[in-house]
Amino acid sequence: MYEQYNYDEAIKLLKGQKDFTKNKDYMDLAAKCQIAKSSLVEYPLEQITHVFFHTLIEDTSRAFDGDSKSGNYNQVMTTVSEFNKIIQIMYDKGYVLVSPHDMATVNKDGTMSRGKIMVPEGKIPFVLSQDDVSYYHYMDGDGCASKLVLDENGDVKTEYIDADGNVLVGDYDLVPLLDSFIKEHPDFSYHGRKGILAMTGYNGVLGYRTDIAYKTKENLQDDQKKFLDDNPDFDYDQDVKDATKVADAMKAEGWEFASHTWGHQNVGQVTLEKLQADTERFKKNVDPLIGGTDVIIFAFGTDITNDQEYSGDKFEYLKGQGYNYYCNVDSSQYYVQIRDRYFRQGRRNLDGYRMYYNPELLSDLFDVKDVFDPARPTPVPPM
Repeated sequence: MYEQYNYDEAIKLLKGQKDFTKNKDYMDLAAKCQIAKSSLVEYPLEQITHVFFHTLIEDTSRAFDGDSKSGNYNQVMTTVSEFNKIIQIMYDKGYVLVSPHDMATVNKDGTMSRGKIMVPEGKIPFVLSQDDVSYYHYMDGDGCASKLVLDENGDVKTEYIDADGNVLVGDYDLVPLLDSFIKEHPDFSYHGRKGILAMTGYNGVLGYRTDIAYKTKENLQDDQKKFLDDNPDFDYDQDVKDATKVADAMKAEGWEFASHTWGHQNVGQVTLEKLQADTERFKKNVDPLIGGTDVIIFAFGTDITNDQEYSGDKFEYLKGQGYNYYCNVDSSQYYVQIRDRYFRQGRRNLDGYRMYYNPELLSDLFDVKDVFDPARPTPVPPM
């Protein structure tokens, strides 16, 4: 707690010890916490940036092999090497992970109040998210992790199948990589915060085939049919249990979840009726696994409106469904709205496309030439 700027909780914990008044070490540390707390400064919420990634690429030779998918991987994904360098550089610059829930809080009547983030002078709060953490069928064999799992110590890791078919467990994607980094650098996390995973549901979650279609076998896509054909012993109920267990372990470690819509919908284009049907699917198939969420991170980087303020049927519907925090993609350094009924924040993609075509837009975070993976083919395909 002390190393993550949560001095009030640290003092409370120390004073809760039975022998606090007789233990000089406890009393000295409590005094140290009080001094550190007094030196904190309030950071302007409207100047907090939000960065995001997709699934990270572990094996570039398989992801960038020239097939029909490699161009898209090159555009929207980041390699493990790039991610590790980005996080180290941002840490060295003083960046600290926070949550939108620190930036704004929800009142009992559904209205929003401004939060307050207190950090040491020179520290820079930021929000991090990862999209589509489902390990979709189409990614099989392309050099990315295949699912999130718990290792023998109960730590969240990734399962990764290498080019020879060996099943490995370790730090092969963003979640365990960030966990390991924060274990070494706890001051990279504000009050224990990690990142936000934006979840779809149509292929399941976290690498587990948890959508009801895998049980009913109705309206299956071709890759879903192939999965079931290739795995005749597939146990739907066990996958649901395993996914829930992993999600619970992640939440206990500071991770949060968001809706990315069940079917990766473009909310700016779909009808209200389709948005309603999709949201119902998410709440039925995904919410029970992740414990629900009041955050929605829009797929395709779109938004429910291009207007400066939220209004209209889609907003009212989503608000009525319990969504209070809304994130699009605008690639600006920061865009934050805290209004009476919602929180809205723009995000920045730290991927091949942005690094190749607009490195200047990332200069506050890192110098692209210091992180760009030489294994990434250039030119990156244009959008």
